[in-house]
Parts: sequence; structure tokens; C-alpha cells
Amino acid sequence: MRRINFLQLAILCLCFVAQARFRQPSDEYAARRAKLRAAVDGPIVIFGYTGHEDASEVALFFQEPHFYYLTGHSEPGAVLLLIPETTANKSGADQSGAEKSDGKQSADGLREILFLPARNPAEEVWEGPKIGPNDPDVAAKTGFANVEPIANLRGDLEKLAKTYKTFYTLLPPKHEEGYPHLTNSVAEIRAAIPHATLKDITPQLDAMRQVKSAGELALMQKAIDVSVDAQFDAMRHMRPGMFEYQIAARMKEIHEMGGCSREAYAPIVGAGFSSTVLHYSALDAEIKDGDVVVIDVGGEYGGYAADITRTLPANGTFTPRQREIYDIVLGAQNAALAAVKPGAVLTGDKGSLQAIVTEYINTHGHDKEGRTLGRYYPHGVSHHLGLDVHDPGDRARPLEPGMVVTVEPGIYIPEENIGVRIEDDVLVTKDGYQLLTARLPRTADEIEKIMAEARTRDQTQP
Repeated sequence: MRRINFLQLAILCLCFVAQARFRQPSDEYAARRAKLRAAVDGPIVIFGYTGHEDASEVALFFQEPHFYYLTGHSEPGAVLLLIPETTANKSGADQSGAEKSDGKQSADGLREILFLPARNPAEEVWEGPKIGPNDPDVAAKTGFANVEPIANLRGDLEKLAKTYKTFYTLLPPKHEEGYPHLTNSVAEIRAAIPHATLKDITPQLDAMRQVKSAGELALMQKAIDVSVDAQFDAMRHMRPGMFEYQIAARMKEIHEMGGCSREAYAPIVGAGFSSTVLHYSALDAEIKDGDVVVIDVGGEYGGYAADITRTLPANGTFTPRQREIYDIVLGAQNAALAAVKPGAVLTGDKGSLQAIVTEYINTHGHDKEGRTLGRYYPHGVSHHLGLDVHDPGDRARPLEPGMVVTVEPGIYIPEENIGVRIEDDVLVTKDGYQLLTARLPRTADEIEKIMAEARTRDQTQP
């Protein structure tokens, strides 16, 4: 094999990282917008994040997921307006007069506008250049034929309200947590068109996002592949005496060197008792000989999340009791995987993935008091995966080809300091499923073998 010097390798790595941050082709976002616009009878208004959601100096800007899903635009302060194609305007003669009043029909008959804030040279000194509405190449950069200054939004909404009585947007949930982005955007819409009826577009978007396109699946596979590399590294470098945060730090470095823009969620590396804490995030304990360590860590690549968990023996060998619990969890996962196919459901009565896992755990093994182990399985077996690590949508919806879900049973016994979770990412296919994380071993024997080989190699190297 041709030898590559360090400089060449560094250049290759930098090129790989740079390519990782690129958005998908504009046609992909345009197709999503067209599908959404065809599903409703009124204009759709969706606000991107403003950049003021987190005032911390160390905060990085990441776009509102629904907005990004439809636009691929990753700068703050933008708003998307979609105007439905009525039967009349499809034929070129808009009897409602909407086309005359807003004047924003694009050449291909699709009516959509991206509103952008004006460029601010003083801010760009600190934050770098942004895309402005009057930039000569704004259409090529954004994929929108119609780009307007944000100052025009209110007037355009007022004109559309003369024709349309119903508008769609992202309505806030009953109790909006954190920064009130949705509450604020709805208030701005109501201020412009106080007499219009606002309906929630969230259910339609959630449903669309549950079925992934080929482009989305490619990005997800990249996120998963880099995250699998990091899990392998944890297996090879796990030692008693290390701290939990050191394992997480190595994994994050691998994610970022592989092109991930950030972690998909707060890393979980829990040893001993902390392996039984589902969302353990302190990562400040020393890993002790005899511990099991739950490692639930995944990167985000191109906006899409990986979500992978493995449970490792700190010293490279499971105790008999740890292996017993591990094998029960693995058996439950295999039972759930066997049921993944179009038409299956994640939650519900007998036959759902959740019911299959619960029954398996309850019929295999016992705690020290002789009780069944179901009491030590407190969470769901699966969730959708995509732009969010817990992608939105109805978990009772039957699975369809193109959906990506996790399968992650676990058993957590605090009085024994044993927590085991095994989590993999699964694509639903027309015939069943494809394990996107298949490259990462799942059995106790395979894990022990990898860890033993790494220790042997360390001992023989000078």
C-alpha cells in the first residue's frame, strides 16, 4: 500500500471534515417543501432560530430542526413562507387574486419565500459574513428563487390575509420548555394578521420526518460510522483507573475528527452504580476493577444523529452475574430486532417491540430476591432517529420502509451495581430491517475478545 506522510494525512482529514458540514442538495429541500405545501389549504410560516436562544459566549448556533429540514439554511433570523398551490394557480390563473396581491410566484409555479435579515457589517467583524437578502448569489446559496428582507414579512402576511383565512405554523406545546421560541414566533404572526386562524403544522412535519430520504440516510450512516469508530476506541482503551470523562473525551475527539459538528446528546459513560442511572451525565467517577460501564455516546454528522450504546467490563472480562444480565439484554434485543418490519409498532399491546422486550426480560432471570427482572427495565425499547436523537412523531404509527429507529433494551439493578444497555440503529426496509450499526459487535464474547486483543497489543509494544 502506498505510504502517506503526516502532512498528506492531515490534508485528507481536513478535506473530509470540510465536506462533512455541507447541506444536502437544494432539490431535496425543495421537494419537502412542495410535499408539505400540497398537504394544507393555507400559507405556512415557520421561523428559524434567532441566535438569541442561548446568550452564552461559548454557545454555537444550531438551526431549529423543522426549519432546517425544509430549508437547509443554518444561519439565524430567517423565516420561511410557503403559499399553497390552489387548483386555480396551478393552471396559471389565480382566481383568488393571491398571486396579484403578493406577487411572489416563482417561474416554476411553486410559491415559496425565504426571508433573511439584512447584513450587519459591524456584527460580521465578530461573527463572519452571513447570507444577505440582496446578495447577488443568494438564490444559488439558499436554493430559493424568492429571497426577501425580513422587513417585508409583515406586509406580505397582511396581503395574504386578504385571501387566506387560515395560516399554518409551529404552535407551541401547552408548556413550552426553555427559550420560548415558538411562543415568540406565534406572537409575531398574530401581530401581523390578528384575525387569521392559526393551525399547527407540526403533525404533518413530524410525519414527514419519520420517513428518511436516501440523502438523509447517507448522512445518518456517516454519523453512525464515526460513532462506531469511537465505540471501538472505548473497547480498546477501557482500563480500571481511568475516569469516565476520559473515555468520553476520546470518543468526542474521534467524532469531531470524523466530521461531526457536535455530540448528538450529552455523553453517558457510567461505571458501577452509575451504570444503573439512565441519563447519567456527571462523568466524574474513577472506573474501578470489576465495574461494568454503560457507554451511550453518539455524534451528529451533517445535522443527523447517531445513538449507540454498549456495555463493557472495565477489566475486560464480565463476571458470571454481569454476563448473565448482559445475555438477557442481548436476547431481548434480538427478539425485538426479529420483529422489526413494515407494519410493526414500537409501543402498544402484545406484538409491539416494547411488549416483546418486556416479556423476554420477565421470563429470563431473577434478582437476588427471586423476582422477575421486568421491574429493572424502566424505559422504552425504541424511538425514531434523525435530525433529533429522539426524532418527533407518533411512536404508535406502524413502521414503514425508510424509518430509522433505535432498539435499546436494558436492565438496571442498583443494589448489584449492574446496569446493561445495548442500543443499535435500525433502518426499516421493505422486507424487514437493516442494522446500520452492524459493524459494532454486540455479544459478550466479541467484546471481551476486542478488549483482550488491545491489552495484548499494549503489552507487546515497546
